[in-house]
Parts: sequence; structure tokens; C-alpha cells
Amino acid sequence: MNKEYSRKAVTTGVSFGSALAMVISYTAWHSIPWAIFHGILSWVYVLYYAISY
Repeated sequence: MNKEYSRKAVTTGVSFGSALAMVISYTAWHSIPWAIFHGILSWVYVLYYAISY
């Protein structure tokens, strides 16, 4: 596997995870500060939300 391809996939995954976490957070809590915080947590919050709800 090419290193550049791997790096691009990781960057895209992190960006998508952050965006997804922020959308889920804003939809659930209607708070921009919480959405930013959950965006920083990224996939951790997405997995938490999927397991909890």
C-alpha cells in the first residue's frame, strides 16, 4: 500500500469523523460549543452515540 494513499485515507477519515460527530452533537444538543467539543473527540463521540442510542 502506498504511504501517500494511506495518509490521505487517514486524513479523510478524521475529517469525516469530526464532521459527523459535530452534526450528531448539534442535532442532539442544539449547542455549538458542544458540537465543537464533540468534533474534537471525533470518532469517539460517534461510537458513544451509536452504542448509547
